[in-house]
Amino acid sequence: MWRSPVSAHGWGPWGRRFKSCHPDFFFIFAIMKKLILILIPFLLFNSCSELTSNKTNSPNIILITLDGVRWQEVFNGIDTNLLQNKKFTKNTSALENMFFSQDNKMRQKKLVPFLGSFISNNGILIGNKNEGSNLKLTNDQLFSYPGYNELLTGFADSSITSNNKIYNKNQTILELLNNNQNYAGQVAAFCSWDVFPYIINDKRSGVPVSAGYSNLEKNKLSKLESFIDKYQKMMPLFRYNVRYDLFTHILSMEHIKNKKPKVVYISYDETDSFSHDGSYDNYISSLHNTDKMIEELWIYLQKDSFYKDNTYMFITTDHGRGDGDFPNSMWTSHGVGVEGCEDTWLAILGPGIEKNKTEKKQYYVNQIAPTIAKLTGITIDKANTSEVIPIK
Repeated sequence: MWRSPVSAHGWGPWGRRFKSCHPDFFFIFAIMKKLILILIPFLLFNSCSELTSNKTNSPNIILITLDGVRWQEVFNGIDTNLLQNKKFTKNTSALENMFFSQDNKMRQKKLVPFLGSFISNNGILIGNKNEGSNLKLTNDQLFSYPGYNELLTGFADSSITSNNKIYNKNQTILELLNNNQNYAGQVAAFCSWDVFPYIINDKRSGVPVSAGYSNLEKNKLSKLESFIDKYQKMMPLFRYNVRYDLFTHILSMEHIKNKKPKVVYISYDETDSFSHDGSYDNYISSLHNTDKMIEELWIYLQKDSFYKDNTYMFITTDHGRGDGDFPNSMWTSHGVGVEGCEDTWLAILGPGIEKNKTEKKQYYVNQIAPTIAKLTGITIDKANTSEVIPIK
């Protein structure tokens, strides 16, 4: 998500993006550990839920975004320069013990083992500029709402110039799928940032969106969902408008297990929020933890008869960040004037996808929605649907 590159406190020409109010990462980790112990009985109970058969042969789609995650960490692991930079990294020795290696590939495997090892060996990874693979944004704003619009609709909209809570006039791939007979009523979104009901336009699209500290319809919640809905605000607030990613993950998993939706969008946020704070320790820890959550979801999908061998997973981000500690390319920032933040990345898993199928060339974020549209047999009118990413 975006903050003006000219400010270190979240203020910019479009107003304030967020208010910092999160406590120390290790304090939060201790609280989360206790919370997980409380949630285990709920998770075990719901893991025994009755299996549902897939009513159509149309493929299932899981779309996941990690807000503001740089391609550098996805492909090279922890940034050795930022690791040694005391301005951004407070506990260098702890991060070194967990994630450092002289070898780029080993650093990648330590930091993001699911993205870096499993997907690179079983799917497609695009965006490693060091090897001539590029994925770029086409919008000229280079922050969250414009980035998510481009990703979800298949085209950039020059009229979107802020992160304000304005209902999106454009139809997203989620709305188009929800209007299709094979997917109607089987689409849902779980997002940590509370602006997503507006980006997805939940009122017009009919797509249920659990975002920020909201939830889905309270009269239809499971015991675990009700538990989180009741107690999530009793935690020290991470951001006033951003839910903890762990809660977003648990809620999405619970919905997938109980409702068997055919299309799910999951948007994690902590990586961007920690980056804007200049906390490389927490950015790295959050990225590592999110990689584990995505792995947990994929393992479940491959064990469930509804999803196994008929589900495609797309993992990407809304924008990149600056290259490091440089005046014109600060890693803490993105937006106009920050060099490098137009570069992003994409991972794809699914049946029939061949490793290294895609050529190492220039791709664009506006190709992701058309690629999903082709897989699901729908049309995006405004996008150049012939320019899909070849994945099979």
